[in-house]
Amino acid sequence: MNARTRSDWMAPVKSGLMGGLIALLIAMVGLVEVSVKRPILTADGRILLSVGQLLLLLPIILMCYKAVQVFAAGCEKVTDRLGLLATGALSGFFASLVLAALVLLGRVINLRTVFIRASPDLFNTLTFGLGLGGGSVVLLLFGALLGGLVAAITLLPDRIRRPLVLGLALVPLAAILTSALFAGRGFSVPVALLVGVVAAALTFAWRQTQPKLQDRVAALSPSGQRTYQVFRWLLPVAIVLALPRLGAYPSEVLVNVGLFVLMGLGLNIVVGFAGLLDLGYVAFYALGAYAMAVLTSPEMTWHGIHLTFWQALPFAVLASTSAGIILGIPVLGMRGDYLAIVTLGFGEIIRLVFLSDWLKPFLGGSNGITRIPKAVVGSIALDNSPKLYYLILAGCVVAAFVAIRLKDSRLGRAWMAMREDEDVAQAMGIDLIKTKLLAFATGATFSGLSGAIFASKLTSIYPHSFHVLVSINVLGVIIVGGMGSIPGVVVGALALVGLPELLREFAEFRLLMYGAALVFMMLTRPEGLVPEARRKLELHEADGEV
Repeated sequence: MNARTRSDWMAPVKSGLMGGLIALLIAMVGLVEVSVKRPILTADGRILLSVGQLLLLLPIILMCYKAVQVFAAGCEKVTDRLGLLATGALSGFFASLVLAALVLLGRVINLRTVFIRASPDLFNTLTFGLGLGGGSVVLLLFGALLGGLVAAITLLPDRIRRPLVLGLALVPLAAILTSALFAGRGFSVPVALLVGVVAAALTFAWRQTQPKLQDRVAALSPSGQRTYQVFRWLLPVAIVLALPRLGAYPSEVLVNVGLFVLMGLGLNIVVGFAGLLDLGYVAFYALGAYAMAVLTSPEMTWHGIHLTFWQALPFAVLASTSAGIILGIPVLGMRGDYLAIVTLGFGEIIRLVFLSDWLKPFLGGSNGITRIPKAVVGSIALDNSPKLYYLILAGCVVAAFVAIRLKDSRLGRAWMAMREDEDVAQAMGIDLIKTKLLAFATGATFSGLSGAIFASKLTSIYPHSFHVLVSINVLGVIIVGGMGSIPGVVVGALALVGLPELLREFAEFRLLMYGAALVFMMLTRPEGLVPEARRKLELHEADGEV
């Protein structure tokens, strides 16, 4: 093994300090304060581990893992187990040192004059309720022990390490989701052990049987493989169809996720497939919603037309599609930042038009439009979230089917060629005008469909519901999920829309969470959570990873 120099040992110190500073930031902005009462592990009515404490531990764990990885990368073989353990312990110690310094400083100076979140409750949480002296020492020892534990886990064989990490990660996630969905109070220690052991065991068993199963499937006849694929999708489809049975609140969350999935599938075509950065995408969402409202609400009497949801839906989608084409015409020669600025302006223009007093008799102005009727299927009114879920699910399935078929079509390949280089694509004979307009129109169609369902869901709409942050959120969904990846849109919507909806106490920190998620993604997984194969290849080709 290579000799370790002084600079090598500075790496875990720097990683530990960085982890401590991130944990300090989390504490100072108030994330710990709002979530310290939400339990993950409980015993005899006492909270052993809360969401707030977990938020403090996560950056320390991640930076300790990074320090251990850097140490291992500098060795031909990881034979110096004590050195690896010392690296993790040193990183954890310096991370906890930052938090201990905060506690000591807070006892000397009244930090609340500047940092309102530096409260006695926060210091009590950091010192485990043991006071200044003993608590600070325990905090330092705990950080070193945590870093050493992270290093010890990395020393385990891969077949054991992966199931163990998954089991440990699933326990807090399952506890948080259970509490959010069913108003639970976290897991007791026996239940947490059961969940972790079962998850680890299932993961270990699957990793052992997966190669054999793949070999058996490969040996099947073509008809047998088709039958296997059908049965493979039966369980996920059954789960998706049964999700509204969880209750009204989970269904409401799923409905909001579905609306963003619909918009994400449309923006994924514009940005992910065609490479056209559209920051005014909310305009098509607003046009679909307002078209539905104007044509169905009895408040709108100026046109003398009152349609049902299904009669107005084609017109709402057509209005958004037409707006996509109209937007595309003046921006045909623009690329990159210029295109983003122009589309951003278009989105703001649409919102201000709906807000203006000039069109108030026709569009409601700042008062919006109310009394929008619900969608009705036969004799069933879709008047609650569990029923509306199936309408949005049907829309998402149709949009995903269209996107999948377009992706590998002649038009989809033209979009991707234009995304890589417009000049080369034009030299190859691709009509850029037609291709760009089709991208804008297709993306606007899905957004208009989502807006129409949104108007029917709320039965009232207002201009303030369609601000630019909606476009930013949808763009964040496809970036986190994976640009150009259709499954990535679903995963990104669940991560950036579903989880914050479940954790309502973090609503005021949503943009902070978006920013942190995007920074983390760009540093660790720039291709997204479920990346498109081509994009993953492009991003990692220079690194020699593929």
